[in-house]
Amino acid sequence: MKVAITGSTGLVGSALLPMLTSGGHEVVRIVRHGAGARGAIGWDPDASAIDGAALEGMDAVVHLAGESIFGRWTAAKKARIRDSRVNGTHLLVEILNRLAQPPKVLVAASAIGYYGDRAADILDEESAPGAGFLCDVCREWEAATQPAAHRMRVVNLRFGVVLSPAGGALATMLTPFRLGVGGPIGGGSQYMSWIAIDDAIGVILHALTNPQLSGPVNVVSPDPVQNRAFATTLGRVLSRPAFLPLPAFAARLALGEMADELLLASTRVEPQRLKDTGYEFRWPELEPALRHLLGKSDA
Repeated sequence: MKVAITGSTGLVGSALLPMLTSGGHEVVRIVRHGAGARGAIGWDPDASAIDGAALEGMDAVVHLAGESIFGRWTAAKKARIRDSRVNGTHLLVEILNRLAQPPKVLVAASAIGYYGDRAADILDEESAPGAGFLCDVCREWEAATQPAAHRMRVVNLRFGVVLSPAGGALATMLTPFRLGVGGPIGGGSQYMSWIAIDDAIGVILHALTNPQLSGPVNVVSPDPVQNRAFATTLGRVLSRPAFLPLPAFAARLALGEMADELLLASTRVEPQRLKDTGYEFRWPELEPALRHLLGKSDA
């Protein structure tokens, strides 16, 4: 396939690109200031500008671009989080719909933030959205892809916590856990729905090639765990204690609203669409996944 990708330098995109090229696919990156990047398509979502002609004849587009959600959520940060996703998607879809030969499939990122804080409720793709900033962003983000659905298959990948030592949540946790000062966050009973980076990439390939998939797809392992269990497991893999909790008030003091919506919220998500379409997880359980990612053999 000939595949165009936004967000190719992010955590997922940087792993996806070599996987596609090693599989024989031709990859074209959609990047800001792309005129200076060899073989890339330039776009500027802030200025509603993109080299649309260069997208003609693509077999697929994978849309992963968006402002990082990590950091204190000031009003300006929240605007960048929303606008980078919603406005960027609107622009991309508008251009794709104008093409004489549009791609057969648009695979677009979303997140399980769509569901919000739902305690121990088991959530699948049919579950209603929650309430909160991230829920609103995810609903608008996915809605922005829908005008493309009359011309191509559209898949909205609701990513859980993507585990990789190269970045994201796991990379942030490694230093305190290796120093023996890691532990659960808040009460530790909140559910974490996670996915190993290998499976995150595997699901994108599954979405690109499986005509049965369209609409929302939960990109999570079938083994969601409570935060305290995650901390205990990571400590065991690193052969370090993991009993020093980060109190909820301290998380809120450090990170404000982000702490409540990301660190303290409980989202127990089931990958029902992946099960229904026969996706085989490489790393369905947490401890083997962490040992693989961190190069730690079984004890």
